[in-house]
Amino acid sequence: MNGFVEYVLRDALGQVRGVTARAMFGGHGLYRDGVIFGLIADDELYFKVDAKNLPEYRKRGSRPFTYGGRNGKRITMSSYWEVPAEILEDRRALEKWVEASVRATKR
Repeated sequence: MNGFVEYVLRDALGQVRGVTARAMFGGHGLYRDGVIFGLIADDELYFKVDAKNLPEYRKRGSRPFTYGGRNGKRITMSSYWEVPAEILEDRRALEKWVEASVRATKR
């Protein structure tokens, strides 16, 4: 587990009950009580979005998760968007964003 993953789990999300991480595809999936709600890849944190919470990400200038596919093509996963730095540094706000992402996953 790299330093950024440890920071997210212990510091940023340490107060959020039930959050765990599992290694996957060179990154980590974030789960709350068994429900995936986020990804960590290349030292960036991404949360699940849907029509209800996506506008807040756009308003803050976030970007969707992308990764390198075959033949050098970039693949965009529009269902996961980057968590803005100001949210990552605000534990109360971050917990609300976790809740919204868990709800987005369940919808």
